[in-house]
Amino acid sequence: MSTLPQVPHLQTMLPGPRAAAIIERDRHVVSPSYTRGYPFVMARGEGAMVEDVDGNVFLDCAAGIAVNSTGHSHPAVVASIVEQAGKFLHMSGTDFYYEPQVRLAEVLSESAPMPGPSRSFFGNSGAEANEAAIKLARYQSKRPFLIAFMGSFHGRTLGALSLTASRSVQRKGFGATTAPGVFHAPYAECYRCPVGLTPDRCQAECLEFLEEKVMVHLVSPDEVAGLVVEPIQGEGGYLVPPPQFHQRLRALTERHGILLIVDEVQAGMGRTGKLFAIEHFGVQPDMITMAKGIASGLPLGVVTARAGVMEWPPGSHASTFGGNPVACAAALTTIRLLQEQLVANAADVGAYMLEGCRALQQKHAIIGDVRGKGLMIGVELVRDRTSKERASQERDRVIDEAFSRGLLILGAGRNALRLSPPLVLTRAQAVVALEILDASIAVVAREAGVQ
Repeated sequence: MSTLPQVPHLQTMLPGPRAAAIIERDRHVVSPSYTRGYPFVMARGEGAMVEDVDGNVFLDCAAGIAVNSTGHSHPAVVASIVEQAGKFLHMSGTDFYYEPQVRLAEVLSESAPMPGPSRSFFGNSGAEANEAAIKLARYQSKRPFLIAFMGSFHGRTLGALSLTASRSVQRKGFGATTAPGVFHAPYAECYRCPVGLTPDRCQAECLEFLEEKVMVHLVSPDEVAGLVVEPIQGEGGYLVPPPQFHQRLRALTERHGILLIVDEVQAGMGRTGKLFAIEHFGVQPDMITMAKGIASGLPLGVVTARAGVMEWPPGSHASTFGGNPVACAAALTTIRLLQEQLVANAADVGAYMLEGCRALQQKHAIIGDVRGKGLMIGVELVRDRTSKERASQERDRVIDEAFSRGLLILGAGRNALRLSPPLVLTRAQAVVALEILDASIAVVAREAGVQ
């Protein structure tokens, strides 16, 4: 039974005194490279509700950046963690064997949307999963080059950062540190179509830049090892492409013998109302990378590939902590909960929330676009609907205003709001989130003169 209120309850100024003290201590000893927005200091959480160290209760529509898929401290997940921790914490699955890692690989082989059996490599994060995918693609294909997309985010380690094309600050100041041989093409951003079409006229013509420019002038397709794509672009703004985008990509990769690598780190694990987001598009990839929501908050990254693709010799790649038995136990329970009820809940409550956001779009001129699937929803703010001038500062103000009213949300892209709550969110909580979002947008739009 929950001991936290199921609606926000604020009892101090924000930040409260205890939160302010911790933030000040943090300033002296923790890297300033982290992108903290508002001053929330976590104390505990239950389901979709979180409490800060001063006793203020918030509705969480950020979920630790789409990580807490089963909610905060789901009892079944906690029980599986405690049970496994009581047996052993670590034995390194790279040198020894243990059943939780084997069972998780079996579950992923059974559920991954790709033809035939699959194998999995285990790491600790999404970046590590994508690093492994890069190495595997190059090893398996004996080809040197990779293709990714503008606006994409695949991690900040050097190999993954070579794929990432989200924000310049993620590369600025590090020199020529990214791995060579990665080319980028436009993603299908329908609200700002790179070739000036509307969704009803779209045949994924944005991919012609890839086929007629990149693959003609920059790289020969027979030298491309893999094409890495997010089924729904996350940090780029929660962009939902039309089905033909992914279908045309699959046809392109098959034609040239290129491995199709789908990054499900943020969009996967039930968030979109299907276990894997690529299932919405009727496409079967060669590899899938996963992290974030797969273990309800414990660090775990996975790349799952067709069994015939994941053929490389012992020692070619490994990870001391990857596939930690406690994280694997949490992941097994997480996937069970997702398949039993939470994927369906994400579809149901997500559709309700998406409809509510579109109602807000009719009410507030500052909302230019609303898009999403399941509980992965983007709300793009603009200063003018005709010119689509980005309302970046206003977006940040809405996030702060929502925090002051007890709602945790994050930004995505240059000017979009990101709604990515735990998949246990109820319709009643969705109503509260929409009400706070409505009030917050109204205040900011009035201040900005966008009515």
